[in-house]
Amino acid sequence: MTAPLMTPTPGPAGPAVLVLEDGTVHRGQAFGAVGETLGEAVFCTAMTGYQETLTDPSYDRQIVIATAPQIGNTGWNDSDGESRPGAGSVASGPNSGGGRIWVAGYAVRNPTRRVSSWRATRSLQDELASQEVVGIAGIDTRAVVRRLRDHGSMRAGVFSGDALAADAELLDRVRAQPGMAGRNLIGEVSTPDTYTIEPVMSSGAEPAFTVVAVDLGIKTNTPRMFAQRGMRVHVVPSTVTFDEVRDLNPDGFFLSNGPGDPATAEREVALTREVLGAGLPLFGICLGNQLLGRALGLGTYKMKFGHRGINIPVVEDATGRISITAQNHGFALEGERGSEFDTPFGRGRVSHVCANDGTVEGVELLDGRAFSVQYHPEAAAGPHDAAYLFDRFASVMGETCSECRPGHRGLLGVELPCSQGGPFHAGDAADRAHRSQR
Repeated sequence: MTAPLMTPTPGPAGPAVLVLEDGTVHRGQAFGAVGETLGEAVFCTAMTGYQETLTDPSYDRQIVIATAPQIGNTGWNDSDGESRPGAGSVASGPNSGGGRIWVAGYAVRNPTRRVSSWRATRSLQDELASQEVVGIAGIDTRAVVRRLRDHGSMRAGVFSGDALAADAELLDRVRAQPGMAGRNLIGEVSTPDTYTIEPVMSSGAEPAFTVVAVDLGIKTNTPRMFAQRGMRVHVVPSTVTFDEVRDLNPDGFFLSNGPGDPATAEREVALTREVLGAGLPLFGICLGNQLLGRALGLGTYKMKFGHRGINIPVVEDATGRISITAQNHGFALEGERGSEFDTPFGRGRVSHVCANDGTVEGVELLDGRAFSVQYHPEAAAGPHDAAYLFDRFASVMGETCSECRPGHRGLLGVELPCSQGGPFHAGDAADRAHRSQR
C-alpha cells in the first residue's frame, strides 16, 4: 500500500512569539490557531507519539516544547488520542476523532511540510487549528529547552495575530497568570459521569475482576490495558465517595494520572486512605502515585523542570530491574531509594527511583496490597517495558488463601460467597495477618 501524502492546509501567515516569564522572547511563525495562549512552559523529549502527548490530560494548562526537531510527519488519526471518551475539542465537538487536545500551546522547530502515514486523516497543523490550539513554529527549541533546564519550568505565553503587542506588554500578561504550584486541575479533566469499559472476553465468560478507576485525568489506553486482561473497569469521577466505590463492589481500586499540584488534592487523598483502611488492593499511576504517597504520609515537592518523555530509565529497588519508561510529571514524592517507613496501614517503602536523578518513581506497602509508580506503564506510543505492572495488579487481586471462610466479609465489608481456595478477600485483620505470613 502506498502511504498518502497530504499537504497541510496553509495556516494564516504571520509572526508569532513565545515569551517566558524571565523576559526571554523567541520569534517564529504562527502554527495551528492564531491568537493568545498562556500556560507553564515544559519540554518533552519524545521523538514519536506527539498525538498521544497533545491529548494527554496531564498536560492541561501547559505549553509543550518539542525537543525533536521535526514534528508532524505522521499527521493526525482517529485512533491514537488519549483523551477520555466524550472529551471533545472546543471546536469540533464531543465526537471529534483523535481526542481532545489538552495542551495549552505547542512549540516546534520544523513542522513537516507533508504528511506521510497510511493511518493519517489530516495534518497536525489542521487539527491544532480546528481545536483552536495556539502554537508557534520556526523557533530554536534547543535554546528554549536549555533555558528551562537551567532555570526551571516557567510561566509562558504564545502570541500571534491580533494578540501581538510590545514585548513588555506580553511579558506582563505572562506574569499575571498563576503558576502551577498550588493549582488543583483535577476537576477540569475528570469525567462528570461514571462509564464502564467491558473486558475483552470470549462469549459468555465472566470478567476476571472488577476495578474502580478514579479519573484524575485518565488516558484512554489505561482501561484498555485492564480490559485486555479480562477486567471490567468502572471509570468514576474524581468526586466519587467511598460509599459509591463500595456500591460497585470492586476487586481493586485504581488512581490514574492527572495534572496539577498533588498537595491540593485533599479530597482524593482522604478517599485513598479510606480505601487503604478497607484493605482493597490499590494501584496508582503518576498523580495516583503521589496521592498514594501522601496517603501513606510522604510529602511532595515541585521539580525544577520535571520528567516528560518516553525514554526515562527507572530502577526497581528490590530486583535492580531497569525499565525505560514514559513519564509526564512536574511534581514528585519526597524519599530515598529503598527507604522504609511506618504508615497507618502497615510498613511502606520507596520501591522505584529514576536512574538519572534519584527521583522517587514508586511506593508500596510491604504486604503488597497497594503499590504505585510515577511513570506510565500504559504508555502509548510506548515504551512497553512496564506493562507487567497490570499483571501484578491482577495477581494481587487474585491471590488465594487456603483458610478463606465461606461467607466471610470481603474487602469492603460485603458478604461474599467465598469458598476455600477462591479469591482471597483481605477484609479483616485476621485475613490480613494471615496473608502477611504466607
